[in-house]
Amino acid sequence: MKRIFYFFVFAVILTSCSEFARVMKSPDVSEKFRLGNELYEQGKYKKANQLFAQIIPNYRGKPQAEKLTYLYGMTFYYMGERTKAEYFSAAYQLERFKDSYPNSEKAEEAFFLSAKSSYFLSPVYSKDQTETIEAIEKLQLFVNQYPNSEFLAEANTLIRELDFKLEKKAFEIAKQYNKIYKYKASIKSFNNFLLDFPGTTLKEEALYWRFDSEFHLTKLSVEERIEERIAIAETYYNSLLKAFPETQYRDQATNMMEELRRFPEELLLQKQKS
Repeated sequence: MKRIFYFFVFAVILTSCSEFARVMKSPDVSEKFRLGNELYEQGKYKKANQLFAQIIPNYRGKPQAEKLTYLYGMTFYYMGERTKAEYFSAAYQLERFKDSYPNSEKAEEAFFLSAKSSYFLSPVYSKDQTETIEAIEKLQLFVNQYPNSEFLAEANTLIRELDFKLEKKAFEIAKQYNKIYKYKASIKSFNNFLLDFPGTTLKEEALYWRFDSEFHLTKLSVEERIEERIAIAETYYNSLLKAFPETQYRDQATNMMEELRRFPEELLLQKQKS
């Protein structure tokens, strides 16, 4: 029985493959459309895509063009689940469908999946975030155009995820300046970060590392600017404790601030000894 079953499966696969090869070579565009649609329904998106690509020019301006253009774009979207690069084509083709058929019942879905394809193209936060910004813009445009969409909640979730990538990148750049002893650049970057992302979940860390940068900058300052630097550090220290009274950095930051308050007196003693 097993042999019969496997033989049957093999025969079906062989027949399917030979039919696909035959139709691919056939000049009959309607047959390509029929088989492409069947393969799409079976989840064989790559083969359906190959057939659709051959016949799209033949259906321009015809009633079937709307369905064909939609299915063609969707094959790229589903193919993207295996090969990320296909999301480039999915984003383009589905947006093209939405622009070509704005009154289609599939226009809303196509718009969302086009934007979602751009979301999938967003790289890790440490890389250039041009594609992340583009994805946010497309998703926000969708939200603005379809405020009552069934995809609204998911779109907003994707926007938040992408926003966090931008936050994380900006935060890590500012922190990296601290780690390589470029304290002025670190402070400036953290100030910009706090202005650009007022609701960030990284606010506690940003406030602490800004204070840490000012602490080290004060210790390296010329004598004439030490008092000014201490006052700025005090402001940053107070900002941290005001925003996060129970901050995990409380003890460490307090010890650092007390050290800065003693710093002018310690410098004076050193001068007297010398």
